[in-house]
Amino acid sequence: MAESFQIRGFRVWPGHLDRAAQEALVADIRAVAAAAPFVAPVTPGGKPMTVRMTGAGRLGWVTDRHGYRYEARHPSGVAWPPIPLSVLALWRDLTGLNREPDCCLVNFYGPQARMGLHQDKDEGDFSWPILSVSLGDDALFRIGGVDRAEGTQSVWLRSGDVVVFGGPARLAWHGVDRLRPGSSTLLPEGGRFNLTCRVVVP
Repeated sequence: MAESFQIRGFRVWPGHLDRAAQEALVADIRAVAAAAPFVAPVTPGGKPMTVRMTGAGRLGWVTDRHGYRYEARHPSGVAWPPIPLSVLALWRDLTGLNREPDCCLVNFYGPQARMGLHQDKDEGDFSWPILSVSLGDDALFRIGGVDRAEGTQSVWLRSGDVVVFGGPARLAWHGVDRLRPGSSTLLPEGGRFNLTCRVVVP
């Protein structure tokens, strides 16, 4: 496992999860998706997003024509499943916090999916960090500043990489420009899972 490094306030742990840990985490994600199936979200303006989403925890992040927000139930009406213990252990290990996240958002990126520059700002308290886990194909992750007018830097995130960002970087703009299809054999269907753990309730 390589040493962690920092880019614009984002701490990256390259290859933090070995292959066995990645496979176990994928199994946990598939169990989450069996209880709360992936949905094809749209923005409040009605534009379809290219990722598919589900989640786990007390709350789940959703987007539709009514806006961006957290809800206590999946769009189908079922309760969100608990955050897997493997994810909570990773959160505690890399953040050092006893406070557990309220939400673990799971995004699935197909070969052509991307995520435009955005801020994670629907939470009630920005003093808590966000933890992000990459599983599957490489993704070109773009990082800006708190002011969107600032320049950006990019880094390739690979399967097993983990990122934590908080403090001054908590509201930094960030996104995924593209995937490198076929760069990982972790997911038989190809593509990428991304998990983001957030504290929502102050």
